[in-house]
Order: sequence, then structure tokens, then C-alpha cells
Amino acid sequence: MLVIGYNKQGWSKPEIRPFELLNLSPAMQCFHYATSCFEGFKAMRGKDGLCRLFRPDRHVQRLRTSAARICLPDFEPSELLQCIKELIKIDKNWIPSGEGEALYVRPLFAGVDPVIGVDLASEAVLFVILSPVGAYFSGTQNGVALYADPKFVRSWQGGGGAFKLSSNYAPTLYVQKFVKEKGCQTALWLYGPNENLTEAGTMNIFLYWTNENGETELVTPPLNGLILPGITRESVLELTKSWNEFPVCEKEVTMAQVLRAIKENRLHAMFGTGTACVISPVARLLYKDNIYEIKGSSEGPKTASRIYKELTDIQARNEILNLYFHVRVISSDSFV
Repeated sequence: MLVIGYNKQGWSKPEIRPFELLNLSPAMQCFHYATSCFEGFKAMRGKDGLCRLFRPDRHVQRLRTSAARICLPDFEPSELLQCIKELIKIDKNWIPSGEGEALYVRPLFAGVDPVIGVDLASEAVLFVILSPVGAYFSGTQNGVALYADPKFVRSWQGGGGAFKLSSNYAPTLYVQKFVKEKGCQTALWLYGPNENLTEAGTMNIFLYWTNENGETELVTPPLNGLILPGITRESVLELTKSWNEFPVCEKEVTMAQVLRAIKENRLHAMFGTGTACVISPVARLLYKDNIYEIKGSSEGPKTASRIYKELTDIQARNEILNLYFHVRVISSDSFV
């Protein structure tokens, strides 16, 4: 694990040491007031045996942005990324090589002042741990079921929903338990009187449909302060725009529009995107005790599958690499 401390004198020297328990005060600020944020990305082994990180600079910068939102101290993203690379080199043998498998990289940044009281952190710790992972949503290759209910809200205007804060996740556990009892995998988060779509569980959401003007397009909700600016989301937008085959846009989508598109057989595919799942197709929605199957045309699933394949091929560099994706090779010959 990588551990870096901070106090009033500044940052300590980064230290890589064996995974171990941390010696922490019960009065530590983040225990009481959730002054912590985190990130998650993957180290993947390609067919050539080399390990690659997919857009790690975006993830580290997002951690910095999240930290600023809860007034944790600033850091130099490139320096942190270099430390993470050194950690992964040491644990290179833990990187799996199976399809859909990776070494998950989890940085966490927390205020650790041993003081009871809501105040700015003067002491902090930034640590990074690693773990091998398999495919996300295992057993749901045919699509997940989403539960949509406007009474459950993940984020709101002026809040912290656009940041990867620990405090955003604990309140969703109650909803997740409820959703599973309804036979679904996760929630489709809605917001406001128009029931605008925001996210699906911890994923960004995309719709491939024929809109009410008869135009086939790929749509995702905009970065309006309600959703996390996902790195996979950004990559899907850039990748599909590069095809020049259909319009790709960011705009508000309401639940009423989705239901109307399903009824009129215009919703060809719906899928979530995220670091863990990459692309997760949605098979059905449960809304107000009614089940809505997403069938659409055969082009919908084909398009979602194509996005998944091209994106994962870029991540592992099994095919030609689009330069704007910034895949980082962190290995040398001895790292194979």
C-alpha cells in the first residue's frame, strides 16, 4: 500500500509498505463527519503481457477536485500518479490476465484530525490499496434491472453529487437494499418534478434511441452538478463521436420520455457506464409497480457491444490506440 501523510508542515515523504492496519484515533474527523473522498481505476494486462492504466490522469485529477470540495489539502496529481505506478510495479504479479479481470486501484484521501468538531482538516492521510477483481455484475450479461422511484434522490442542485465523496455513498445503501428486495440490481436515480434521469446506481447512464423527431442518437444526461463526471462516460462520448455515424449529445432526459420511447419501440438500448463495469446493458425498468422491457431494434445491443469491445480493446491495446485516450504503459520488459 501507498501512504502519504499531511500536517501543518506539509506533505510527508510517500511510503510504500506492506498492506496493514492503520493506527487511527477514535476521534478522527473522517469517522464523524465523512471528510473523505476516493477514486477507483484499473491496471490491466494486455495480450502482449504489458500492464496499462486507462486515463489515470483523469482519475487523479478528479480526486483532487473532490478533495477541494471538502477542503482537504491540495496535491500535485502527476506526483501522486508516479507513486501509484511504483506501487503497481511492486505488486505486478497480482495483475490478472483473464478477460474482464484487472487490478483495482483504490486511492482514498481523508481528514484525520483527532478532534470532535466540524472544521477544516489540518491533518490528512492519502493512501492507495490494490485488489484483483473480476467482471462486475457477474451473471447479468443479458442486462440488469433498474428500479426507478422519484422518492429516492441521490443528489441535488448545490450539493456534492458531482464529486466522489464518501458521504454520497452511505445513504444509497438503504435504497440498494430496497431495490434488491424488489428483484432489481440497482436504482435508476431520478431528480426533480420532471423526474430527470441522472445516474444508474454508481454508473452514468446512456440511451441509444430514436428521438421524437425520428432521429437515432446516443444521449446521456449533462454535467449539471447532479452527476459524477465519469471517465468512462467521457470516453464513450469521445469514442462514439469519432465514428460519425449518429448524433451523440448530452441533454436532459425525463422518465416520461423514456417510457414513451419504450411504448413506441424507439428505445433500442440503455446502458450504464463506469470504471468497474465499463458497459452494463439495462434489460428492464421497474417503475410504479410496472415492468418495462427494453427491446427496441437489434441495432441497440449491437451498438452497446461494439462500444464495450472497442473501449476494452483500447484499454488493453489489443487494437489501434486512439491517442486521445491516454493509456499509460507502466511496465518495462521486466514487468511483463
